[in-house]
Amino acid sequence: MFATRITFAPRWKEELVCTMDGRRFVIELTMGELHAYLPSKEAWEREAPEWARDHWDRVHEDLATWCRGQSMPLSVEDRAWVSFE
Repeated sequence: MFATRITFAPRWKEELVCTMDGRRFVIELTMGELHAYLPSKEAWEREAPEWARDHWDRVHEDLATWCRGQSMPLSVEDRAWVSFE
């Protein structure tokens, strides 16, 4: 368990800004009927920079908790996109 949780903030253009340990990345968040999409662990590990590569489980756990609190579905998909800032 990590001392700090990842924070999530919806942003226009169907994006969810995620802040983890002072760094940010963006995942897909459909609007209209809100729905978050997280890349599969394999896709994450292929695309993520070194600072994020080993944190998929942490991201998934915190994002699932946040989505439940928002009454929003979360899907894990190979084709979901993520952008690291």
